[in-house]
Amino acid sequence: MSEVPLSTAIGAISGTSMDGIDVSMVRSDGDAKVEPGPGRTYDYPAPLRRLLLDFLADPVRAESDPLTDLEAQVSDAHAGAIESFIRDFGIDRSAIKIVGLHGQTVWHRPERRFTRQLGLGPRVAAALGLDVVNRFRHADVAAGGEGAPFAPLYHRALASSLPQPVMVLNLGGVGNVTYIDGDTVIAFDTGPASALLDDFVLKRLGQRYDADGRLAASGHPDQALVARLMEHPYFDRPAPKSLDRNDFHAWAKAVDGMPDADGAATLAAFTVASAVGALRHVPRQPLRWLVTGGGRLNGHFMRSLAAALGVPVDPVEAVGWNGDFIEAQCFGYLALRSLRGLPLSLPTTTGVPHPMTGGELWKAA
Repeated sequence: MSEVPLSTAIGAISGTSMDGIDVSMVRSDGDAKVEPGPGRTYDYPAPLRRLLLDFLADPVRAESDPLTDLEAQVSDAHAGAIESFIRDFGIDRSAIKIVGLHGQTVWHRPERRFTRQLGLGPRVAAALGLDVVNRFRHADVAAGGEGAPFAPLYHRALASSLPQPVMVLNLGGVGNVTYIDGDTVIAFDTGPASALLDDFVLKRLGQRYDADGRLAASGHPDQALVARLMEHPYFDRPAPKSLDRNDFHAWAKAVDGMPDADGAATLAAFTVASAVGALRHVPRQPLRWLVTGGGRLNGHFMRSLAAALGVPVDPVEAVGWNGDFIEAQCFGYLALRSLRGLPLSLPTTTGVPHPMTGGELWKAA
């Protein structure tokens, strides 16, 4: 079989915080060979971000409302971010094989076989003059999969030369892990991550996040409450499994009567406990945990995880990855896999019945 040459892909995604659009580049064969490139975050226009945040108050509209104007604005913002990225990094447009457009998730309910990410593939392809793949999750969810997490196969490619088993922990709004041991790849959402603590400090202090976990580190967690929170039935569900950002918010109200520092400490302890609880769903203790997502910058999270796990816990930068742009790179990589008809998800990563390809291709012309 002839060797597949490396191709250049650009990936773009906006996370659950809705604060901007991450754009990055990757060169890959869509399989085991990956060469990550640069990345940059581009802010949403302030009026659009306000519209998106207002939409969170009534996300059920995502199932029935066409959201025509909102989706057009989100699409144009992504096209503008990708155009800026190409210009900012002096990328040769003729070398770009595909754009992987994840877009903005606004509602994810796999139990009803429904997921929605705003981002119009044909509109972005026409604006950029580049081929686009989008709707990565839809085939998986339609077939009965969880539709998330979707980075595990990219993690496997990145980790191919590392001692294994290794666990990649993404501490975004929710937490998810990828367990990698040779051909064994297991992935699932672990529980709450930065979302609970971010929302708590925003409500209490008007701050967007707990910088370096200093507030949480200064408080005393209510361990009995953490133990009760860990009784949530989600944690005993077998993997793979996935969460929406807001699934644990009702449970987090248990800290409402606490002082600021103690409430933050308790929510942080809950996040750590839910990550450690992932061990019950993997066959062997990982030799090392590599942490990506914004939570890797929270020193309190990282110290607490290392103490609880008893093995090295490092930010992904320790092995040369860029934790700010792994997900954007991932969707460029998955776009290349989609072009080749290769699986984007597995029974052990999303619970889909069989290895599932996906994505929809939109030609520039």
